[in-house]
Amino acid sequence: MNTPGQRLARGTCRHLHTHGFVCLEEVIPTPGLRVDVMALGPKGKIWVVECKSSRADFMADGKWQNYLPWCDRFFWAVDTQFPTDLLPPDTGLIFADDYDAEIIRMGPDQKLPPPRRKSITHIFARAAALRLQALRDPNHLSLRI
Repeated sequence: MNTPGQRLARGTCRHLHTHGFVCLEEVIPTPGLRVDVMALGPKGKIWVVECKSSRADFMADGKWQNYLPWCDRFFWAVDTQFPTDLLPPDTGLIFADDYDAEIIRMGPDQKLPPPRRKSITHIFARAAALRLQALRDPNHLSLRI
């Protein structure tokens, strides 16, 4: 059974796919950080989405600002019952459920420096490849992520 955050991530990923993005959940851009959804766009843009299922979930997240240097745009994905007045107004906002989502507000476009873009694109590609290999060969110990 999926958690509320995983359901928000699923709907968000489905929606971002309609915009030409491919998504990975729970990506580690650098040790100590794990983003809920990282999306790679058709022109190489990197979007990060943090899924928050409740006020308490949001209040417990003290490190979301550390994700900003790892993306071109940052979004929150919440359900329509979430108290959106808690969310910083200068960030993106997505309403999501298990099946789809809608971008309500675009976050500012903060162009990644080329070396950081290369690094995070490499991290994204490597994570995706490892996950695919692990699906093909689930008993191979070195493929566990």
